[in-house]
Amino acid sequence: QVQLVESGGGLVQPGGSLRLSCAVSVSISRFNALAWYRQAPGKARVLVARIISGGSTNYADSVKGRFTISRDNAKNALYLQMNSLKPEDTAVYYCNYVYGLEHWGKGTLVTISS
Repeated sequence: QVQLVESGGGLVQPGGSLRLSCAVSVSISRFNALAWYRQAPGKARVLVARIISGGSTNYADSVKGRFTISRDNAKNALYLQMNSLKPEDTAVYYCNYVYGLEHWGKGTLVTISS
């Protein structure tokens, strides 16, 4: 069974940075998509950033220029570097891995507040 474990969330002041990590229990050298989603309180889960097979990336308009998604095949890890954080970035962030089937982590909470 594929397991994804997110880490790196926490409380940060506006303007600050965080780096989220996602450890995947299987090799991620092959994939259809690797992504980060987020779910703010009372809202639906939405795509934040994604790497598609072939290496292209796409980002939600709200995070373009501030967030960067990356992966390390040797470590079977996915990352999300988040800079210039805003209160509206507050959410639970979920790691997503698709290779045939879709797999989710349990999420890590990011809170942006002064």
